Amino acid sequence: MDYRFGRQYRLLKTDDFSSVFAFRNRRSRDLLQVSRSNGNGLGHPRIGLVIGKKTAKRANERNYMKRVIRDWFRLNKNRLPPQDFVVRVHRKFDRSTAKQARAELAQLMFGNPATGCRKQA
Repeated sequence: MDYRFGRQYRLLKTDDFSSVFAFRNRRSRDLLQVSRSNGNGLGHPRIGLVIGKKTAKRANERNYMKRVIRDWFRLNKNRLPPQDFVVRVHRKFDRSTAKQARAELAQLMFGNPATGCRKQA
């Protein structure tokens, strides 16, 4: 298994983010919101992160949240469909709530309707 997180797995350009947001396919939980595209034609998933200063003022807090999300993606990318995902953090989480954030991310990324995810238009 390949557990690397190279450039090919990242959304880097503004156009990539805009194309995901244009699909308006979003699901939300308490801490996170995930937007997804219909497919990217690359054969593997890609991820982009949005964590604003309103969510966490300190850079080290934002960087910790990014590390947690990227690590989850790196370990689970082989099970995800070949789509583009944008993860937006609504509420700050830290070491004490990182387990909840990982669980929410799993529910949102795998898109299981039985988990009670709120779908937004």
